[in-house]
Amino acid sequence: MEKERAAAVVVLLCLVVVMELPKASATRYMVGGKMGWTSNVNYTIWAQDQHFYNGDWLFFVYDRNQMDVIEVNQTNYVSCNAEHPLHNWTTGAGRDVVPLNVTRDYYFITSKGYCYGGMKLAVKVENMPPPPEAAPVKSKSSDLTPASQFVLPAVFAIGAMWDALVRL
Repeated sequence: MEKERAAAVVVLLCLVVVMELPKASATRYMVGGKMGWTSNVNYTIWAQDQHFYNGDWLFFVYDRNQMDVIEVNQTNYVSCNAEHPLHNWTTGAGRDVVPLNVTRDYYFITSKGYCYGGMKLAVKVENMPPPPEAAPVKSKSSDLTPASQFVLPAVFAIGAMWDALVRL
């Protein structure tokens, strides 16, 4: 019984430490939302409502018999020219994932003629902003130094873990 209790305390302390680590996660965006990658969608408006960060993903869902996903430069994006693509992301399944792993502007079109009707997407990928800084703690008491604010809780945590292990 004591071993189980000690193990539970150690697991609980580990969970607390993990929960306090900074969180960073990539987001997978389905291009065009529910409509997907298709004609008659204004992708400029769709992209304006999103913030794309380094490490995110674009998920293109489309009719594989009629569409494709071609990455081009800005000039070819404006003119809907797919003759010199930077990358053809089309896999043939109609479910293509594009990693946004470089901080830059990305330009996507379809080479099947729908680009002239607006089936093109430009996204600006940025680095993740730093987490907000915590407001300084204002205390009327000068008894606690900044080091002691961290040392005392750490001492108590180590003591609790030691106690749990000794009782095994």
